[in-house]
Amino acid sequence: MNIDMIRAAEARLRGAVRETPLLTSPALDAIAGRRVLVKAECLQHTGSFKARGGWSAVSALPEADRRRGVIAYSSGNHAQGVARAAAAHGAPAVIVMPSDAPAVKIANTRALGAEVVLYERATEDRDAIGTAIAAARGLTLIRPFDDPLVIAGQGTTGLEIARQAAALGVTRAEVAVPCGGGGLSAGIALALEAEAPGFRLRTAEPEGFDDTARSLAAGRILRNTRLSGSLCDAIVTPEPGKLTFPILAGLAGPGLVVTEEEALRAMAMAFAHLRIVVEPGGAVALAAALYHSDDIEGDTVIAVCSGGNVDPAVFSRALSMLGDA
Repeated sequence: MNIDMIRAAEARLRGAVRETPLLTSPALDAIAGRRVLVKAECLQHTGSFKARGGWSAVSALPEADRRRGVIAYSSGNHAQGVARAAAAHGAPAVIVMPSDAPAVKIANTRALGAEVVLYERATEDRDAIGTAIAAARGLTLIRPFDDPLVIAGQGTTGLEIARQAAALGVTRAEVAVPCGGGGLSAGIALALEAEAPGFRLRTAEPEGFDDTARSLAAGRILRNTRLSGSLCDAIVTPEPGKLTFPILAGLAGPGLVVTEEEALRAMAMAFAHLRIVVEPGGAVALAAALYHSDDIEGDTVIAVCSGGNVDPAVFSRALSMLGDA
């Protein structure tokens, strides 16, 4: 992985993805005790940054491979990103999804034309399922984070952050990023190293599924003891990626960990003060920026809100906390 791959991905993505805004709110600044800039990837096509990695990977495939089709496994956001890119390139798509994924994500993936194969997250191995189907049908497997082309696509978010922050006169900042397997975090870290060296990346995760934070502290990859049961389904993975972790170990600061309640409160604050819809997993970086200020350095924090594909009941639960804010 290198910055040239990210710049090449940006060229392929031009016109296919949105440059999402960097939003501000005095109310959020007051809660955090510093300037907060919010990178609203929840406004991206398919509702998350995964549209970037999916398009980067599919667009780079040889035509013969695209005709045979692609396969991906995902709790929903990578699924939609790959499905959208495959449909646009005329490629069949099979998506392996956990049965407990939010219904809206399963429905949206099917609506994009993909075949959905459901599995049990707690008892079945999605890697094994995806690899077996790929071999049987001759499909190209597009991994959700441990894929160089996917990481490159996600890294284009970092190029945008660097440009947008520079336009605001920001030269030093902590950049908090929701982290599952680490594709978005690693891609942004590489982009910032090249384009905004005064910025430091910080991964953000929910309690109980903080494998990246623990792995960074230990200096080696550690697994989660649980593989399901979090509202932050979009960023629940067994362990950091083999490609992504070395990048984060070299470039990221200590990991940030938030509670589910803090993620829900951050969702409410994002809606109240920025008028954006963020899902729990996509809100953990904003939660860290708002409610863990003692763990963050400097006068400015940039929080990536990575996705907005939330079930109505969960969003209603988050909004019910506005009265307590």
